[in-house]
Parts: sequence; structure tokens; C-alpha cells
Amino acid sequence: MAGVNPFRKGPKGGPGPAAGARSHDETAPVPADPTALPTERTPGALQERGRRASLAALTGRGAPGGGGRLRGLIAAIADRIIDTAPRIPVRDLATLRAQFPGLTPEDLADKLVAGACAATATVGAGVGAAAMMPVPPAMPAELAAEVTGVASVEIKLIAELHEVYGLRPAGNFRQRAMACLTSWAEERGIDLAKPASLNIALGGQMKRELRQQIMKRTLRNLPNLTPFMVGAAVGAFMNRRDTRRLAEKIRKDLRAHQVPWDALPGSAPDAPGNG
Repeated sequence: MAGVNPFRKGPKGGPGPAAGARSHDETAPVPADPTALPTERTPGALQERGRRASLAALTGRGAPGGGGRLRGLIAAIADRIIDTAPRIPVRDLATLRAQFPGLTPEDLADKLVAGACAATATVGAGVGAAAMMPVPPAMPAELAAEVTGVASVEIKLIAELHEVYGLRPAGNFRQRAMACLTSWAEERGIDLAKPASLNIALGGQMKRELRQQIMKRTLRNLPNLTPFMVGAAVGAFMNRRDTRRLAEKIRKDLRAHQVPWDALPGSAPDAPGNG
């Protein structure tokens, strides 16, 4: 009779499998080597699925209440940055010129930007490396740490660029810090010709703009937390690029209103001992 003979001998004389029967390979125990398993069943793949689910929950994709969690995270980061800004150490023009003698304003600004880019790249690399760890619940903390760390570096850069271009904001240290925080949120230089704009720095408008900026940074930084994407390198590259772009915007605004050093009261000499 045509068809499969359940009693047909196998290649080496043993009985062959009956028609429709499952092979020994299909019923064999799961091997200890994860690489021998299908991709979706490996521990690494389960980690990856867990991280994707956490990212989706954080951004509100496919998880009820996810958007609320992201808004809560952003509000917490904004409060932390507002609290941190007045404590960021800022060098005045005299200190900067003493530390970098003989430089022109543009050369000094270049030095400050290069240092800030290196610092934010280090923050991004550190967070990207930490994101390779299999702890998806820590991702909001990683994001908060990165955004806050980068903001601190960039706010310091903005304040010192205003010093270099002779455009220090008016007011005490806290008021100047809030003005630089507003500048960071709006990605533009402080307009000293509009004192009213400095008064907004402590109001609701600044907080709204700050949260919008943090939202943009947070969503941009999500790829740093994805494993198997060389998170450290991605984080370093993105932060360095974003800090340089921000600095270019700020410097463009400041150049339009730049005050020469020799026109500033109490201007320091180009180098110690020269006058």
C-alpha cells in the first residue's frame, strides 16, 4: 500500500518514526546552553522584552497610566533642577581669564564648550553603561540622573558664556541662576534689554518651558537605555551633540549684544601681571 510504513527500518536498522509522531529532538529536554534555544526564549531576549515593556510603560505606549508616570517623572526632574541651579558653581570673568590667560573671548568660549561637551558625554556614557544592567525598574532613575546631570553642566556653561560675552544677568546669585535656567529651557541667550523677562524666571511660564525641555531631552535620551545598542557610546555621542548645538544657539544670541572686555567695569587683564 502506498504511504508511510510505521514499521519501516531507519537508516541504521532501528525503527523509523511513525507518521505524525513527534521526533526525539522535539521532545528532548531544554538544553542548558541558552544559545541553543530559540531567540525569543533566551534570557537576553527576555531582558530585552522587559526593557521594551518598561520603555513603553514609561512613555505611555501600550500601558494605561504610562503617560501619567512620565509626567510625574518630568515634574520631579524639573523640581530637582530648580533646586540644584542656584548651587551650581559658576566662575566669573576674572576667574576665567586668570585660568585661561591670553585667550580671546571666542577662544575662551570654545574652551568652555569643549569642556562642557566632554562632561555631558561622560554623563551619557555612564548612564548608557548602567542601562546595560538587567534592571528595567531603575530606568526612570537613570533618566532622571542623566537629565539632571546634563542640565547642571549646561546651565553652568550658559552662565559662564554670559560672563565671557560681558552679559552677566542682573540680580543676586539665585536670580542669575534662575535666569540661566530659563535660558537653558528656552535654548536662547538672556535678553538683558528686557528686565521683565528676568522676572518671569521664577514664575509658571518658566516651569512650563522647563518641563517641555525636560520632556524633549527625556524622549531623546530613551535610546541610551536600550540594551544591545552600545548604550554608552550612544549616550556619549548624543549628549555631546546636544550640548554643542545648545552652545551654538546661545553664543549666536550673545554675540549680537556682546560687550567688549575693556568696556566692562573692573575688567581683569589678559594675563596675571599684565595691565
